Amino acid sequence: MKKEQQIAEGILEHVGGKENIRKIAYCMTRVRLDLKNEGKADIQGLKKIDGVMGVIEDETLQIVVGPGTVNKVSDVLSNMTGLAIGEVAAASDMTLEERAQINKASIKKKNNTPVKNLLRKIGNIFIPLIPGLVASGIVNGIANFAKNAGVDPTATWMQILLLLGSCIFTYLAVLVGWNTAKEFGGTPVLGAIAGMLLFNPGLADIHIFGHALIVGRGGLIGVIFAAWLMTFVEKQVRKIMPNSIDIIFTPLITILVVAILSLFVVMPIAGVISDGITSAINAILDFGGVVAGAILSGFFLPLVMVGLHQGLTPIHMELIQKTGSTALLPVLAMAGAGQVGAALAIFVKTKNRRLKNIIKGGLPAGILGIGEPLLYGVTLPLGRPFITACLGAAVGGAFQAVVKTAAGGIGVSGISLTMLIVDNKYLLYIIGLLIAYAFGFLFTYLFGFKEEMADEI
Repeated sequence: MKKEQQIAEGILEHVGGKENIRKIAYCMTRVRLDLKNEGKADIQGLKKIDGVMGVIEDETLQIVVGPGTVNKVSDVLSNMTGLAIGEVAAASDMTLEERAQINKASIKKKNNTPVKNLLRKIGNIFIPLIPGLVASGIVNGIANFAKNAGVDPTATWMQILLLLGSCIFTYLAVLVGWNTAKEFGGTPVLGAIAGMLLFNPGLADIHIFGHALIVGRGGLIGVIFAAWLMTFVEKQVRKIMPNSIDIIFTPLITILVVAILSLFVVMPIAGVISDGITSAINAILDFGGVVAGAILSGFFLPLVMVGLHQGLTPIHMELIQKTGSTALLPVLAMAGAGQVGAALAIFVKTKNRRLKNIIKGGLPAGILGIGEPLLYGVTLPLGRPFITACLGAAVGGAFQAVVKTAAGGIGVSGISLTMLIVDNKYLLYIIGLLIAYAFGFLFTYLFGFKEEMADEI
């Protein structure tokens, strides 16, 4: 039997069977299950399934199985349950108890903190774009590496690569606007129009109060706010619009109202916010140096654990749009590198076969920049190695801040980020990565792990 089939069967067994699954989804490393009755889930049993690297209880039950495996396990679960990925089980099939559980989950969702919910929504806006950002960023990296190596940039194949690499970044505002409206329950195309408006080159020909409008003023922060405004206005107009003319006048009024508000209110305010964020981040890294790099990288994984890291994605994109690169990303990437070093130290010291197998499964992904398998499967359950991994990351982050490496794209980390490093600082980035590996290993080997901890896995 294939490994994916075994994992899927184990998951079904420990979540109360296929009848208890309301929805199946997945991201880069996690199978996400929306359960009808959360009380039927055996969390400890799920953690013991061979191939499961960790379990996170949040709005949905998230089971970490690693990249490459996650889509295959999700497909098997889809076939076994009869639910398509993203499909919600029919309400008519639910018992009274199941309906009560859904209502309970709904109340629990409403009681989440507004900040956490907002950051989750921001994450949901950008997560679907990550494959495109990764692919385009790597293509850009290859083309720029070749150009720096002396290849003629006017060669046809180079022009094609540069065109491919710039596509998503050229139209990113449209995609962000679409996803924003979709996430907040509006009509996606209206959100896309918000992105088109704020980044339309024709803005430069429009003068307000004697000043030409600045194309892209406010960046993606402005797009998110304008697209949300589209959703809000659309919902308010629809409440009073007769059904017979809704399809004509609701979008028309929404676009006209939001366009005016965007030009006169959203762009100026978002512009000030955007300038403040980019200036603050650059100032922190420029003047904070070693200390700033160490703090940012050392405390990044605790942010990941509580979901607050999702709010950094638009900041990275804002830095890239305004300055051409993000100096923040290489610093934060050291967090995953510290986890790799810690996991290697544990692998060397432990005699626990199951722990060794988990580490072997998670290390390749960790080196490539996907740290969740090692985080949730190894260091966090053990406790102390998580802290020593963060200390190792802090040393690597301090180095990256001092040598001022920066990335021209986002979506990857670890060794995979090398191709996105700008200004030919590839070697410096790799040195920082090795430093984080080494100190994560050293701190964990000396202070972070004892064999009796392996019983916690």
